[in-house]
Amino acid sequence: MNRKYELVYVVSPDASDDQVAGLHTQIEETVTRMGGQIEKTDNWGRRKLAYEIGRHKEGTYVLEVINASGELMKELDRRLKVIDYVIRHLAVRVDEHEAVVDRTRTRRTETMRRRRVARGLPPDRQPGEGQRGDSDDDRDDRFDMGVEL
Repeated sequence: MNRKYELVYVVSPDASDDQVAGLHTQIEETVTRMGGQIEKTDNWGRRKLAYEIGRHKEGTYVLEVINASGELMKELDRRLKVIDYVIRHLAVRVDEHEAVVDRTRTRRTETMRRRRVARGLPPDRQPGEGQRGDSDDDRDDRFDMGVEL
């Protein structure tokens, strides 16, 4: 069963851009060979680490969003552990979190609609309804004094 994972790895600042690209290629080949799919790759570039890891104070961060099985993620974890220029890596399953967020959003919407109906209002907010700071349109004419310049 394929699940959605985010894999973030930090590459040593001593590694060249070609080595980072080669590492991405290795990961991509492993993912496709084992039946997964890379949804998105985002190279965040060289950044300062929050704390020193070994002798490194900087690293190149790369984010990969992968649809894959747990076995594939174990294999990627094993491979990233043995590559010398990978300082740290972390794989997190995110599909479960997204499901929780969707359930919470649905529950809040249903509660809001039920309360509005109990007060005699339509279930959904109407345009222009709400507090002063909650304007639905982008125009703010509260400070328009009618003076043309």
